[in-house]
Parts: sequence; C-alpha cells; structure tokens
Amino acid sequence: MQLDPGEALTRLLEGNRRFVAERPRAPVPSAKRVELANAQHPFAAVLGCADSRVPVETVFDQQPGDLFVVRLAGNIASGEAIGSLEYAVEILGCSLVLVLGHSGCGAVQAAISLVESATAFPGHIALLAEAIAPAARRTRGAGENWWRAAVDDNARAASARISRSPILRAAASRGGVRVAAAVYDLQSGLVSLLD
Repeated sequence: MQLDPGEALTRLLEGNRRFVAERPRAPVPSAKRVELANAQHPFAAVLGCADSRVPVETVFDQQPGDLFVVRLAGNIASGEAIGSLEYAVEILGCSLVLVLGHSGCGAVQAAISLVESATAFPGHIALLAEAIAPAARRTRGAGENWWRAAVDDNARAASARISRSPILRAAASRGGVRVAAAVYDLQSGLVSLLD
C-alpha cells in the first residue's frame, strides 16, 4: 500500500498509541502469511536499535509486511544500513524512513564511557562506541540528562546522514519520502518525534 509520508507517519504513531493502550490488532491470519510469501509492500522503513526491548513491529502495532526494519546496535546509519533503506524506498516504495533511538540504549552508554573515561571495548564493540561518540561529545554538557541527550542527538545525526543519500534526497524532492527521527521510551512505551 503506497501512502504519502504524512499518512505513513500518522499510521506508525497511531499504532504506537494502540501499543501503549494495550489494544493491539488481531494476530496475523495465515492468509496474510501466504500473501507475504509472494511479495512485500511495506509502507515505512525503520532504522532501529538491535536492543531486544525494542521490537519495532510491536511498538508500532504493525503486521508482518508493513515495515521494512533495519536493526543495528545504537541505530547507527552505516553504509550497509543506508543501502538497505535506499532499497526500501527505491525498490519497495516506502514513503517514510524513521530512525528510532530508545531510552537506556547500551550502545549510547558505551559511547559516553568512551568519551568520559576512554573506556576500551573488545573487538568490534569498539566500533559501535566510536560511531556514536560524536553524539556523546556534542551533548557532554547536558549534565544528568547526558544519556538521553546523546540518544536524541545520535538519532538526529543518523537521520541527517540518511537524508544525504542521493537516492533519498531525490525521492524527498519528489515528495515521495520523509526521513524523521524519534525516540522510544522503555518505561512508558511512547514514541516521541524529534523533528
């Protein structure tokens, strides 16, 4: 189903309200699974964190086939993640790309530890902390709100990086896609737009 970017965002936020109110839709019927075996037609793409506490389809109360989800710790907009989002827009016709950060993000906390005390992380975990460290540096003066400020900044930075994709810029100029950033609150379950 092709939706304009505003309708796609409204649909996600309405789903999040159903999730918070504990009034999700009915389970997926087997006919829908058979239909999805032949083709997918998601209306939105989401770059979310790999955190197990942030099940994107559940948070937005969406059915299989509705969302094209890319998950990477710290919702980092790596080249591979951006390529996946370009595919979602260019090939699958998604009209919304949403970067979804979340409260209590461990990858953001690792970046804060790296900035604050030069904590060394083993293996490729260090790459995650280094990728998010610019957000931690930019928000260092936030005091006791540093973690949340860094989460917000990181989501905005990922959204900005995604927006620079030539494919997504061209789609946006035609009015066919919107790129936005949001944060999911682990305690309340609410998703708040950042832009």
